Amino acid sequence: MKKLAVADATLRACAHADSALGFKEKIEIFKQLDRLCVDVIETAPVSKGRPDVLFLHAIAPLTSKCVISCAMPLDESMLDLTVEAVRKAAKPRINIFAPVSAVQMEYQCHKKPEAVLEKIAAVTALVRERGIETEVSFTDATRAEHDFLCAAVKAAIAAGARIVTLCDTAGTMFPEELYDFLSQLKKDVPELSKVVLSVECSDEIHLASACALACLRAGVSQLRTAVGVSELLPLQVLADLTKVRGESLGVVASLNRTACASIIAAVEEMIQGKFTIAPERKADAERTGDWKLSSTDDMAAIGDAVKKLGYELSAEDLGNVYKEFQRISSKKELVTPKDLDAIVATTAVQVPPTYTLKNFVITCGNTVTSMAHVVLLKNGEEVEGFSMGDGPIDAAFLSIENILGRHFELDDFQITAVTEGREAVGSGVVRLRSNGKLYSGKGISTDVIGAGIRAFIAALNKICYEENS
Repeated sequence: MKKLAVADATLRACAHADSALGFKEKIEIFKQLDRLCVDVIETAPVSKGRPDVLFLHAIAPLTSKCVISCAMPLDESMLDLTVEAVRKAAKPRINIFAPVSAVQMEYQCHKKPEAVLEKIAAVTALVRERGIETEVSFTDATRAEHDFLCAAVKAAIAAGARIVTLCDTAGTMFPEELYDFLSQLKKDVPELSKVVLSVECSDEIHLASACALACLRAGVSQLRTAVGVSELLPLQVLADLTKVRGESLGVVASLNRTACASIIAAVEEMIQGKFTIAPERKADAERTGDWKLSSTDDMAAIGDAVKKLGYELSAEDLGNVYKEFQRISSKKELVTPKDLDAIVATTAVQVPPTYTLKNFVITCGNTVTSMAHVVLLKNGEEVEGFSMGDGPIDAAFLSIENILGRHFELDDFQITAVTEGREAVGSGVVRLRSNGKLYSGKGISTDVIGAGIRAFIAALNKICYEENS
């Protein structure tokens, strides 16, 4: 049985379509695709600079078995940033996208065919010199001049490409036409037998599944799929195809068939803007329920409620939480989950600070992208981070993660006023998840952004204390 590699392009396609997916949603989609056991997860080019690099750095430690493939245009000026983005992955890959049809070469590269050939060879060789696995995806390959396409494929392989992907970008190929196209190309370019032949089937005329079958018959070793992207071969279709006819076709895919339907449904909902909590985190959703506590509840009940919030506290910390709960409940008839969350953040696991805030500068507005510059002190030395984000808080949190070089899942963020008036003091509560465990921090400031930053640092210090102790 031949192993069929499944390359999922959901994250790349969503970025190309200017999707409104946030950092957290993209991380969650990556986790779900990894659980599905796809062989390759493709990401968008690092066109936004540091935020895109930070995203690649955040997902790199989340998998050791899956290839993380970062797209790159046919432009050597993007090489250094792309290499920096993928270098931390266990299995990094750079996917060079090269237009090969006359219309795309004219309007995308603004180059003549001879110049495009030289560019393909040069950029591919530069990537290989960095020691990173290299894929070259030929866009609009099915409309390219046959002789030119053969020359382009040969140039890429000679320069070091180990995966060659042919894209039916126009989506006009019938299955039998695609089979003949691939068979002829393999005949005219014998070098293809030494590399992985991959195809991106289009679902433009709803024939992606039939075209995928034609590709398997033609001996293709990798197929590109996506979830919730109408233009590409649906991942569910390929999963069903390999399940039902894989044996007769002589191919096997490593997809997690048991969880396939539920994972794909979860990703589709995220893409549609209905963020779905991952199955392994359903228990955490209980914290948003209607349960409330009163002064009559004992320590055991408080302990159960704290566990519902996702915390694991020592007996000493639980005792401190219970004392503070008694004080609050004597003044308030019912204590909500958010109230208890704030109590945990204020009283439990108070640790010596690894990081303290020195200063921060935030730039934001309704016509500019929010940017943050945060300076922290660690052992008396200044460390600084800079980042852009979807808002001032997002930019500030990303800047702190940039300093540490790692991503923490933001489970919850709250800002409330603790005094009245225009100069009211704001209280921020942040819940971070690290290695499956929740850490909560609280910060107070007359500036709500400052309160949020201080809360983030408080939670961060608890993580550092526990992981280094």
